[in-house]
Amino acid sequence: MNMELRHLRYFIAVVEEGGLTAAAERRLHTSQPSLSRQIRDLEYEVGAPLLTRTTHGVELTPAGRAFLDHARLAVAQASTAVEAARRAARPEKPAFRMGFLIGEEVDWLAKVTRALGEDLSSLELRVSSGYSPQLAEEVEQGKLDVAIIRREPRPELAYRLLGREPIVVVLPSDHVLAQHSEIDVIDLKAEPFIGFSEVPHILRDIVDGYLERRGAPMTPAQVIDNFAVGISHVASTRGFALLPAYAANYLPWSVVSRPLKGEAPTIDLVLGYHRANRSPVLRALLERLNEIVGIAENTGGLLRTADMAARRHMG
Repeated sequence: MNMELRHLRYFIAVVEEGGLTAAAERRLHTSQPSLSRQIRDLEYEVGAPLLTRTTHGVELTPAGRAFLDHARLAVAQASTAVEAARRAARPEKPAFRMGFLIGEEVDWLAKVTRALGEDLSSLELRVSSGYSPQLAEEVEQGKLDVAIIRREPRPELAYRLLGREPIVVVLPSDHVLAQHSEIDVIDLKAEPFIGFSEVPHILRDIVDGYLERRGAPMTPAQVIDNFAVGISHVASTRGFALLPAYAANYLPWSVVSRPLKGEAPTIDLVLGYHRANRSPVLRALLERLNEIVGIAENTGGLLRTADMAARRHMG
């Protein structure tokens, strides 16, 4: 007989299961007599006993110990060869790489998928999330084809406006002002203010500019890098934060959001891409963006999902 790959697999199974009966029943789904015959055939082909039968199962002989590592290597190499052949017969799909500002994928991934439509059948959509400056850098470096982010100051990038999100107040749910349908930020001047670090610099500039215009400049009690940390700080320190309305989708029961009284500041949400990117998938996405998502380019319309989130938390 000629040694076959199945004989190696049977031998490895018997060793790893500790016995012929266990290997036959649990792993190989064959009868114990049939498995015993396969092992005898293998030992005949090798020319030496590989296993010693004991009352507790089987033990490797010196020849078996020497044979085991090579048998495992042969099986692994065979599996690798099969996978390589399958990959060659099934060429890898081109990838379209998309980034989302953390949290925005909840509302926008389905819209992007819809916008790409049948194009998805011929490509692999790779999705990641992160902070806006980080994602903008990855788009600029070609690591991402497109990202839903803030309008970062990177001249190599072009932007399509998706919407303008209102900034809302996020504060403890049992705060006295939480009973109001809208809040004047001046009424919060005595409360601990949770501000922003250099990371979300666009949001920081918008919020600080708004407070200055309202005559209520504030020194932050803490500074944060992202809205998730801001929400945690509101819950733990009983301060307040001014965040984009989409953050309302992630508030725990102990924290609520309320609209700002009067004309609230807004922050742009944009689709950013490299000006030199000639991807046909990107071109298709840009052409279908207005039609599928339903938001006109360069308009001041509020993001519908942000409005809905704010209304859900108005009590």
